[in-house]
Amino acid sequence: MLRWLIGGGREPQGLAETIGEEQTQNPYTELLVLKAHHDIVRYLVRLDDYRFASAGDDGIVVVWNAQCLAVLQRLDVWLSGGNDLCVWNRKLDLLCKTSHLSDTGISALIEIPKNCVVAAVGKELNVSFVSGSHVGELIVWDTLGWTVQACERNFWDPSPQLDAQREIKLCQKPNDVSIRHLTWDEENVFVAVGRGLYVYNLQMKRVIACQKTAHDSSVLHVVRLPNRQVISCSEDGSVRIWELRERQQLSVEPVPTGFFNMWGFGRVNKQASHPVKKQQENATSCSLELIGDLIGHSSSVEMFLYFEDHGLVTCSADHLIILWKNGERESGLRSLKLFQKLEENGDLYLSV
Repeated sequence: MLRWLIGGGREPQGLAETIGEEQTQNPYTELLVLKAHHDIVRYLVRLDDYRFASAGDDGIVVVWNAQCLAVLQRLDVWLSGGNDLCVWNRKLDLLCKTSHLSDTGISALIEIPKNCVVAAVGKELNVSFVSGSHVGELIVWDTLGWTVQACERNFWDPSPQLDAQREIKLCQKPNDVSIRHLTWDEENVFVAVGRGLYVYNLQMKRVIACQKTAHDSSVLHVVRLPNRQVISCSEDGSVRIWELRERQQLSVEPVPTGFFNMWGFGRVNKQASHPVKKQQENATSCSLELIGDLIGHSSSVEMFLYFEDHGLVTCSADHLIILWKNGERESGLRSLKLFQKLEENGDLYLSV
């Protein structure tokens, strides 16, 4: 139903999992379209509990208020960090810079009210961090010794081979195994691999849940919410909501035993993979269940922001920004405002 509200929304297609029109667990049943850009909107940055900034190929930065849906300010400049804090215009002319910072460099920039910017200089690193590559390799690093704590390469199973000659051909395109985005919490890393979503447990050092065809095209952005939900967006124009649920058994599948098997070189050794399958069967694992599909954009959804009190903000190559609202919450707020207005005007009568 939502796909018809602004027109031109894409229809679900392909092999990705689908969900019906009745999405009882999807809270985002209202949407508001925000128009300010004239080209692809690629970036969203959260400023505080209700403000965010958008930027795109039109060279414009727009600051929005998610509470009252107002454009706060347009800035035709952008900033860069490093050893110096530099301010540039749309023509890439250096307007000004400051060089009295320490030699540790600028690692992050955040905008604050009244056209001010906070720069993080010499930011302290965490104990570990995670990296992902275009060949589908996930590595957990130790920041102190720069050593590998864990590595995962088995995001994809090789396709069945018909003959020995075809075994030397790559079974996956580069985009199918490329890690486009990842995020994490204290327990898991949530990884966008090709068209799929994977949950890698840091303690078990293995994948505990996956949706190999979460979208019809490459997944560009993924975020883990506080309520065990995961949101993903894709080049196919969709935004999907998943719930991470525990289960006792995994389906039995051959597990590739090395890097070359991931790319389709050689056959899967069924005898060697049997102990791994037995271990997976006995281990408590999880599943990613589709509970919501937000269809409103007509082109690739580049990224999104989550606001606990104000909903979900998505940006797209269709030049639009959409604010997805919790319909039940918004309905309650409208009712409350109506009763307050009636009470102020003396039009509210209570029956005994």
